[in-house]
Amino acid sequence: MRIIAGLAALVAGACASGCTAASGTSRAVGTFPGAAGGTPGACVVTEKLIPTCGAWWGIAPDVFSGRGPLRSVEMAERRMGRRADIVHVYHRGGELFPTAEEREIARGPRLLLVNWKPAPGRSWADIAAGVADQRIDRLASYITTTFPGRFFLTVHHEPENDVRSGPGWSAADYAAMYRHVITRLRARGVRNAVTVMTYMGAPNWAAKPWFDALYPGDDVVDWVAIDPYADARVSDFGSLVDKTRPETPSWPGFYRWMQARFPAKPIMLAEWGVFERPDAPRFKRDLFASAARQIDEYPQIKALVYFDSAVAPRGDTRFDTTPGATRAFADLGRLHRFNATPVPLR
Repeated sequence: MRIIAGLAALVAGACASGCTAASGTSRAVGTFPGAAGGTPGACVVTEKLIPTCGAWWGIAPDVFSGRGPLRSVEMAERRMGRRADIVHVYHRGGELFPTAEEREIARGPRLLLVNWKPAPGRSWADIAAGVADQRIDRLASYITTTFPGRFFLTVHHEPENDVRSGPGWSAADYAAMYRHVITRLRARGVRNAVTVMTYMGAPNWAAKPWFDALYPGDDVVDWVAIDPYADARVSDFGSLVDKTRPETPSWPGFYRWMQARFPAKPIMLAEWGVFERPDAPRFKRDLFASAARQIDEYPQIKALVYFDSAVAPRGDTRFDTTPGATRAFADLGRLHRFNATPVPLR
C-alpha cells in the first residue's frame, strides 16, 4: 500500500501542471506517468524535471576519448539517430560548470546531468565541516550569473566503494557532506539544480550494515539513481536494474528496493552500460532488445542515461559495436516512452 500511495503522490505532483489522458480526463490514481502515453499536448515537465509522460533518453557520450563534450554529443547523436534529452558530464574540485560548451549543449534543447566531486582528496567529513565552502560559494555565484536553466546535479556519485573505516569516510559522513553542499548552494541562490542521489546499483554494497545511512534526506534529494552495468551475471534489462546475488539472499534488487524506500521519487539510470562479451557477440543487441520489451514493467524509471565509452575501466560499452546492437539501441530510443514529452527550453 505504501508503494501505491507513493506513486499516486508523485503522479499528483507531476500532473499539477495539466497532465491529462487522451480523453481529457485525469489519469487514474495509481497509474504512474508514462505508463500509458497521453496526447502530446498533455505531456509536461514538472519543476523537478519529471516528464509526466514517458521518460528521458540520455547519454554520457564518448567518455575518456579526450574530445570536447559538444563534439562528443553531436557524434553520439548521429550514431544513435536521435537527439539526447539528457547529457551526462563530469566535474571535479574547483572546476566551474556548466562550461561554455555545456551551455551550448543545453541550448539543444537538452538537459545537463552534472556529476561533481567537490573536493577530491579531502574527506566527506572535511567537506561537511566547511573545507570546500569557498569553492561551493564561487560555483554558486558562477551558476547564478551564467546559467538560469534547470539542470540535474549529483554530488560524489557511487559513494559505496569509498566508505572506509577511518575517520571522515563513513556513510553518515557522506550524507552530511551531500546535505552541506546542497544546502549551501541553495542558500546562495542556486535554485535551478535538481538534485540526484546516485548509488552504484551493486547488491554486495547494498548488503552492508551502513548502506541506509548514506541517504542524505528527502529534502535535499529530488531524484534517486543507480549506475548498473551488464556483466556476465546479467541476462536482460530486468536483471540489470534489479540485480540480485546468491550471496545476498535478502536483497530484493535495486528497483524493488527503491520502489519501497522512495515510492514518491523518480528513478534514473544515471549510467548504464553493456560490456562486450567475446563468447556472446549478440549480447548487446539482445540486452537492448530486452530493454525495449521490459521497460514498461519499470514505470518509476523516468530517465535512462547510457554510458558510452570504448575504454571504460571494465570494457567497451559503446552501443554500436555491431550492426545488431546499433539497430536495437536505435529501436529502443525510438519508443514512444522516450519521445512522449519534449525537453523544456529552460
